[in-house]
Amino acid sequence: MDVNAAAEPAGFAEPAAPPAPGEEQYPALAFANSAIASPGGKFTDFLGTPAQANQWLADHGLAPVDAGLREMCTAQLRSLREQIRSLLASRVDAVPALPAALSAVNDAMTKVPTASLLQWDEKNGPYRAPPHPTTEIVDHALATLAADAADLLTGPDAGRLTACGSPPCSRYLLRHGRRHWCSTRCGDRARAARAYARRTRAGAGAETA
Repeated sequence: MDVNAAAEPAGFAEPAAPPAPGEEQYPALAFANSAIASPGGKFTDFLGTPAQANQWLADHGLAPVDAGLREMCTAQLRSLREQIRSLLASRVDAVPALPAALSAVNDAMTKVPTASLLQWDEKNGPYRAPPHPTTEIVDHALATLAADAADLLTGPDAGRLTACGSPPCSRYLLRHGRRHWCSTRCGDRARAARAYARRTRAGAGAETA
């Protein structure tokens, strides 16, 4: 599911959900969950605007609060998020990963320059300097999140990865025991849905008896 498809406008305020189990250990899991689906077909996208994306990166120690992100960089973040979500879904469903998702994660991990680049000034000639500061910040954030996703998918916690079992929630989490809900709120909603289904079946059975 494309979690950006019906995102609420920037002014929409969804009650903050607690971090899903595993998010504090794996920033890539928090990144994948940075768009939240809610009942009624609503979505809250914490990367929906450059300001929101800048704040999300700052909250996770991946950028200064005054990084000055623009839409192009924000779109890169949203694109990588979808590719990481695709890989998480492939792992949970035990199906082959999409080549495009693998390429996106590998590209993000390998495109960060390891040295200052050669620049040329018309007056003073050649010099060494990093690329545009904002671009460099975003590239390093993308590389960090991609590498963390790779660590999650290949590490000892990969077997605990699961999707929240309370539709329409689209978050992923690391399962603890039999729990497969990302929050108490989702667990309560799932139990309420099961109770309603049981009452409905019981009522239908009584009518046909």
